[in-house]
Amino acid sequence: MKKLSFLFVTILVFVGVLAGCSSSDSSKDKAKELVVGVDDQFAPMGFRDEDNKLVGFDIDYAKAAAKEMGYTIKFQPIDWSTKEAELQSGRIDLIWNGYTITDDRKKKVLFTKPYLENAQVVVTKADSTITSLADLKGKKVGLQAQSSAAEALDANAIKNDVKNVSEYKDNVTALNDLKTGRTDAVIIDEVVIDYYMKKDADSYKTLVESLAPEQYGVGVKKGNDDVLKKLQKALDTLNDNGKAQEISEKWFGTSKVLN
Repeated sequence: MKKLSFLFVTILVFVGVLAGCSSSDSSKDKAKELVVGVDDQFAPMGFRDEDNKLVGFDIDYAKAAAKEMGYTIKFQPIDWSTKEAELQSGRIDLIWNGYTITDDRKKKVLFTKPYLENAQVVVTKADSTITSLADLKGKKVGLQAQSSAAEALDANAIKNDVKNVSEYKDNVTALNDLKTGRTDAVIIDEVVIDYYMKKDADSYKTLVESLAPEQYGVGVKKGNDDVLKKLQKALDTLNDNGKAQEISEKWFGTSKVLN
């Protein structure tokens, strides 16, 4: 009986050790995974193609950076209006999808160095009589909720003169309402409307005046300085070895990445 008891205890200890190792290995694997929050309707930065596959400049850029860091990567589509909350809760590790660096956001997240120039521009239907910011007086304007487009409009005096502002979950819906005449203009990222105008040049035009120049960066949860340091090192390497420029050429036809 004593021998059987000893054998039983030994087996339990052995199983416990295996379980501990398994748990430890699992934790290690989890620690090497980066969960990236994206708006999957934000072409050409991150969006669904005809096969519903997630593609885009930021998708390729993030994959290349994660590989350089020795991490696996998982893309998590999120409601863009709750992106900072998703990051702070730990459900995602990074915000990486045309995420504009602003003073307000710097209070909430850590940022990498800027990697792409952008601007908020005003888009109208091609046959619209709107030709300047002043012409938005009394007009209906659309934009993506909780985006830098909203901040750019708020910072401009014309905001007080527009008839109303409609907020949308994504830019695709905002542009659809512009097409159907539910709004007169849309405030949108220049890189986004450039993409759509290449596909549908006869539907839209942009005003010469832009609302605000801006830069994209990757958002990291405050306190995760180690991840930020590793990520920035990886991005710098992609710039140095030409991989970032290669990805930019693929999606924009030119090198737009900042050194």
